[in-house]
Amino acid sequence: MHQIPNTKYHKLAFTLIELLVVISIIGILSVIGLNSFSSARVKARDSNRKSDLSAISKALELYYNDLGEYPDDNTGSIMGCGTDAIEECDWGTSKFSNNTTGEVYLIKLPTDSNSNYSYYYESFTVNGINTSYQLYARLENTRDIAITKDNDDNPKIYANRTCGILACNYGVSSSNITLEDNGHELTTEE
Repeated sequence: MHQIPNTKYHKLAFTLIELLVVISIIGILSVIGLNSFSSARVKARDSNRKSDLSAISKALELYYNDLGEYPDDNTGSIMGCGTDAIEECDWGTSKFSNNTTGEVYLIKLPTDSNSNYSYYYESFTVNGINTSYQLYARLENTRDIAITKDNDDNPKIYANRTCGILACNYGVSSSNITLEDNGHELTTEE
């Protein structure tokens, strides 16, 4: 007589190949998740940069409404801080205010969260009055729709404007000009 084995006590286990397949799948999923998380962090930092430039732009407009002109610039920095309102403002530490009226436009000028990047400010003078400005930043996601592209869909940069260690590739301006005004040369990023 042939006896049927008792399956109740039959030892069940994973084979080595099954374990390797499961480990491989977990590894692939974690790489995909980590990559998505990294991309989300880049987009969040870029969103913060856009928000910072928007806040600075609003403060500059308030300054203009009070004084009838925008502050001077000095190699990418805003002039108008300190007790006499003629000192260079430091990104990330300076209070941007009007010392004549006591009006505070920004408690602290924002700074880029990446220590290798910075913001860039430039004002333009007509008849001795700063009538317009442009603000720049460097976005990490070069596929961002806010970055100007050439005809071949390559991201462009603003020549001669450095936002830290790299050239600026995103900007905002006063409402009376565009970023391409005032002889700004856009070149394709290499």
